[in-house]
Amino acid sequence: MHILALSHIAKTFDSGTRAVGDVSLAVEAGDFLTLVGPSGCGKSTVLRIVAGLLRPDAGAVEFPQGRPETGFVFQEPALMPWATALGNARLPLELKRVPRAEAQARAVTALERVGLGGFGNAYPRELSGGMKMRVSIARALAARPRLLLMDEPFAALDEFTRQALNDDLIKLAREDGITVLFVTHSVYESTYLSSRVAVMTPRPGRIAAEIALDPPATRDAAWRLTPEFAAEAARISRALAAATAGREAA
Repeated sequence: MHILALSHIAKTFDSGTRAVGDVSLAVEAGDFLTLVGPSGCGKSTVLRIVAGLLRPDAGAVEFPQGRPETGFVFQEPALMPWATALGNARLPLELKRVPRAEAQARAVTALERVGLGGFGNAYPRELSGGMKMRVSIARALAARPRLLLMDEPFAALDEFTRQALNDDLIKLAREDGITVLFVTHSVYESTYLSSRVAVMTPRPGRIAAEIALDPPATRDAAWRLTPEFAAEAARISRALAAATAGREAA
């Protein structure tokens, strides 16, 4: 069943930049759907429209079962520097006026689930880039989202940290039954994470191809080295090259 449907979404900014041309996309409950495409193709704009941070000029965003609790993880962790890791994880719950004791317990649990159980009293300046992103993910998880929007959250991290967070994200999404709409420039990251990939054209963005993947139940570093993984990545890469060149994928 659809949790989200985009119908002929278009967006032009006041500067005259036409970011999104005509995007229609259905997201199923339980999907891990990744948007890939060249820089400036409107991937992040689509995500912000889904989140309600931007209004489309045309088209509609529909939530057939009602708008679910939604979390958003940005490319930058966007942590409050004056708050501890625990305070940052608790912040959205405080804004929603969740009772203090419950907010505290949920934030503590969220930090533990992302591997930061011993860092609740640490301030952002005391954390590495990967740890800051883990706090950002914990902040989203504490709100118990059914839909998680992620805008290139791991792009600035080293490859080892990025792969570790990929593994953690798969596990957390599966455990909580979260539907994920993810943006990345990385073909390999999209191959590893996704149940489905939507390839976008250069600006103004539209969906050029949708690729269904069938990843193994257990994904690990060894799978990245298999011929099957390479073949799936090649499919996405070919579709991306074709979309960028303005032709059909082979």
